[in-house]
Amino acid sequence: MLRRHVLALGSALLGAVSLGGWTFSRRGAEPLLLSARDDADGRHYAVGYRLDGSQVFATPVAQRCHDIVEHPQQPIALFVARRPGTQSYLIDLRDGRLLQTVEAQTDRHFYGHAVFHGDGEWLYATENDTRDPGRGLLGVYRFDGEHLSHHGELSTHGLGPHQVSWLPDGETLVVANGGIRTEAESRVEMNLDAMQPSLVLMQRDGRLISKETLAQQMNSIRHLAIAADGTIVAGQQFMGDAHEPAELLAIKRPGQAFAAFPLGAEQRQAMNQYTASVAIHNDLRLVALTAPRGNRFFIWDLDSGAVRLDAPLPDCAGVGAVPDGFVVTSGQGRCRLYDCRAEQIAMRPLQLPPGLWDNHLHLA
Repeated sequence: MLRRHVLALGSALLGAVSLGGWTFSRRGAEPLLLSARDDADGRHYAVGYRLDGSQVFATPVAQRCHDIVEHPQQPIALFVARRPGTQSYLIDLRDGRLLQTVEAQTDRHFYGHAVFHGDGEWLYATENDTRDPGRGLLGVYRFDGEHLSHHGELSTHGLGPHQVSWLPDGETLVVANGGIRTEAESRVEMNLDAMQPSLVLMQRDGRLISKETLAQQMNSIRHLAIAADGTIVAGQQFMGDAHEPAELLAIKRPGQAFAAFPLGAEQRQAMNQYTASVAIHNDLRLVALTAPRGNRFFIWDLDSGAVRLDAPLPDCAGVGAVPDGFVVTSGQGRCRLYDCRAEQIAMRPLQLPPGLWDNHLHLA
């Protein structure tokens, strides 16, 4: 099976802002799907497609990307390097023009995720300190025009940070510390017998608000989805024995502790110890999850935990919310749209190119 890491699709902002001929339209208009793809020869691209299959851009890049973070006011996005990449790419979403190759600092590499602050001036990227492998950092970058410059760094209060996101207040950072040490230019885990995964809430100046863990030490916290009410959902990758049951989806509701989401034993087993991408649909109160090693796609009711969909999908990759439901990409098969507005969820294939999609996506 192809190993994929595709860009996670964030929740849409309300309304539309027109800037220089570009319309940021999260509601109503045909969305622009942003992701990373390879070609048959292994070359890497940052791509933008409409859901009708029309290509807006396919920009060649030197290193594989993972997540995409969109600027809140301008038609620009950062395609963030997949761990342990050292280059991220600032791209104009209107035509795919490469505006800047953002180089990691000395003794640092990217962990695949970042966020822009709501004012558009600051960006925070998860990074590794390779002098002390796994020591989690947020690289702090300042955005000026069409350029990002490194401004400093903050501790993530943990090891191996993966995804970073915001609580709805736009000032509180949520960090999924995977808990794994890796060296420079390596994806080899150094500390599986002493992992320290954690879910951290921290202020934008770096001050720690809370740090929580799950019961299983080898359950690496990786990907996040945040609901409009502040509910946090996290997807895990279990690094322990393949036959040991693991809680691969967890939830932190406002005012409550971080805990396992109520999965059935059959669902846990079908995930094959690995989740890739998680998304929340705020209007429909649903949470969706891809499990590419198990070739399964799931949707649950966010409030009750009831299963709404458990479907086979080969090498399912990125997932993101659209008004009707969820868009899902696949590393080996066709991309799909799941319409969740009725009690019976309906699926239709999309006219996007099949296969070779990374494990996250973002809809602009």
